[in-house]
Amino acid sequence: MRLSKFFGETLREAPSESDSASSQMLARAGYVRQLAAGLYSYLPLAHRSLRKIEQILREEMDAIGGQELCMPVVHPAEIWQESGRWYDIGDEMGRFQDRKGRDLVLALTHEEVVATLCKSEIRSYRQLPQLVYHMQTKFRDELRARGGLIRVREFVMKDSYSLDKDMEGLQSQYVAHYDAYHRIGARLGLDLVAVKSDPGMMGGKTAHEFMYLTPVGEDSLAVCEETGYASNLDVAMFQKIPESSDSQEPLTRIHTPGQSTIAKVAKFCGVSKRQTGKMVFFMGDFGLEHPPRLIAACIRGDMEINELQLRYAVKAQALRPAEADEITAIGCVPGYASFCDIDPSKALLVADDLIPQSANLVVGANEKDWHYTGTNYGRDFTADIIAPIALAYDGAPDPIDGKPLRIVRGIEVGNIFQLGTRYSDTMGATYTDETGEELPIFMGSYGIGVGRALACVAEEHSDDYGLDLPISVAPYHVILVSLGRSGDVHDAAENLYFELLNSGVEVLYDDRPVSPGVKFADADLRGIPLRCTVSSRSLGRGGVEFGRRRSKDLDIIPLDDAVKGIQEGITQCFRKLQQRLEHLPTWASRSKDSQS
Repeated sequence: MRLSKFFGETLREAPSESDSASSQMLARAGYVRQLAAGLYSYLPLAHRSLRKIEQILREEMDAIGGQELCMPVVHPAEIWQESGRWYDIGDEMGRFQDRKGRDLVLALTHEEVVATLCKSEIRSYRQLPQLVYHMQTKFRDELRARGGLIRVREFVMKDSYSLDKDMEGLQSQYVAHYDAYHRIGARLGLDLVAVKSDPGMMGGKTAHEFMYLTPVGEDSLAVCEETGYASNLDVAMFQKIPESSDSQEPLTRIHTPGQSTIAKVAKFCGVSKRQTGKMVFFMGDFGLEHPPRLIAACIRGDMEINELQLRYAVKAQALRPAEADEITAIGCVPGYASFCDIDPSKALLVADDLIPQSANLVVGANEKDWHYTGTNYGRDFTADIIAPIALAYDGAPDPIDGKPLRIVRGIEVGNIFQLGTRYSDTMGATYTDETGEELPIFMGSYGIGVGRALACVAEEHSDDYGLDLPISVAPYHVILVSLGRSGDVHDAAENLYFELLNSGVEVLYDDRPVSPGVKFADADLRGIPLRCTVSSRSLGRGGVEFGRRRSKDLDIIPLDDAVKGIQEGITQCFRKLQQRLEHLPTWASRSKDSQS
């Protein structure tokens, strides 16, 4: 492709709306343009890169037995109502009506459609197992689209769906995806970490996310390099060590003027934060059939609440922080609250499972400027629910061997879910077994965001000068730069361009009548991994300059050998990328407790 005819310009400055390094680089390099919040146009460079990512996904899915199909973006509301997710998913679902007033849905994902297809296509156990997948547009009405292609409203996803007759078959296909996703990451030039995760709106009990670790990631993860434990922070487990105490102290009410925070009251009382109790209040939404209810949660003072686990513990659909007047309405004072003296009929009381093991805590006395010391669970207060609702923290003992956890940030590139019969049961997706009995199909769901993968590659493979994409993702393998507008340089570059095209080399040819500085700066921005320069100097030295992007060690290749030399350079780039596949994590090699 000639740059003189190319659609899409480079930018010297990133657009003001670019809020991440990857979005800035992709915009400056002329890959993407934002149409509105969370909506992007993919210019020719990005389109070529996205197609390459899709081809890698396609090859890996085919390798584990996948069959590609295509399902609609627009769904009738009835199938989402049948599964129940029409009622469970909030404003992020794109709902609209056609001209006849029928409710429709813009696809967030396609479990309902697959379950519907199972009803028409699967009859017997002889037809199982199956694995189908597609690359299709999704829509999610994000409240705050951000991070460029990281969190958008419209996106393309590879989603695959496994269909099995039992849990053993589902587990086998889940393992195949687990290993395939690591291969996909390696082929994209990304080191992915598989972490346990919350199934969320997908349903099922087992799920993993494949994370690209980066300080700018939107997810928090708990990992331990020593034991291999890795989990999304929302579902991370850790060992809880209670403070030792020989005996229970008497309950004592003390005056603590102005000591409304854990740090202040601990210092005032001469104890550590581990010897205090913290109260956090939420209003729980329990659906249309039940009124909202105040939830009072108690954890040790040195810890924080895990809101997801609290929501699961109380079986709420959603939580929000309680307002001050909602707290005072039950007789508690913000900053001085505790379970002591609370009317249990006015709130749902939830204690972290460490609280009953923690003796002689300092807690609020439900009166401004007053606290209790020596409080003990069972004697001085109780809870309606005891559950692990504390959030894992940096340095917490991991659940395997007690080694310290490290809290890191990451971007979710892909996810896998064991759905089980969650959709088959509600939608009637069944098969007949060997005895003639009708049984539900076991389903798995597996997704990778194509645009998000490109953003992560851009985040990982860039420098101060622009993108530096791996050859598997780069829109072209080589950029040919001509530094002559006429004469021998121009003729040599033109001839080499046609020779490369005829040899099947993916080449971007900068034939523009602009200065060498502009050409090299644009080449750096666009991130094409290999560069070939034709100039009077190179011809004077016997051929063309060739090498890696921004390399100072460029080879001079004779014109007659230029095509062969460039092809060998491309092969070397792919060979180096292939080395990433040699020592990948696998399901069999994962830590015993961190991934199971």
